[in-house]
Amino acid sequence: MVDELWVVRHGQTEWSRDGRHTSVTDLPLTDHGSQQARSLTPLLAGTDFTLVVTSPRRRAVQTARLAGFEETASDPDVAEWAYGDLEGRTSASMREADPSWSLWTHGAPGGETPDEVSTRMDRFIRGVDGVPGRVLVFSHGHASRCLAARWLGRPVADGGMFSLDTATVSVLGHEHGRRAVTVWNSTGAPR
Repeated sequence: MVDELWVVRHGQTEWSRDGRHTSVTDLPLTDHGSQQARSLTPLLAGTDFTLVVTSPRRRAVQTARLAGFEETASDPDVAEWAYGDLEGRTSASMREADPSWSLWTHGAPGGETPDEVSTRMDRFIRGVDGVPGRVLVFSHGHASRCLAARWLGRPVADGGMFSLDTATVSVLGHEHGRRAVTVWNSTGAPR
């Protein structure tokens, strides 16, 4: 059983800075995002990871490399929620069109449903569950929050209760034999 999943949200991009949904649009990090990624190095140094995984998106791969992880496995299961027709739009613009809309419950028109994202996260967790030690994952805002919810056995919609900034470290682990969130949205050394 995997001991811990260390989850890092990628550094800032132009669209993450502006609150625009970004899934398949493969944006690079901004200069600030690159600086954020480099600042992760001392937070992650000295921790042994059995496996390092990135989303296939450039912003996640860049963050991993700038944080000191050149050798990574790419896994599409930790890619960002496929936003479909929402790509490039803000949540506020969606709520103007439909005040009851929420990605967490309605999903993305032309993109993924909450159930589809849940299936991906469950598949990823099953895939790494047999890896001993710690697994480090470089992913995205909504995907990381979904991963945390599914780690806890909660519906993907519960991911909406976790605020997550760019270039932060979170740790999903165990407490008293149960899965737990042990560190969340940290910019300091987790341990």
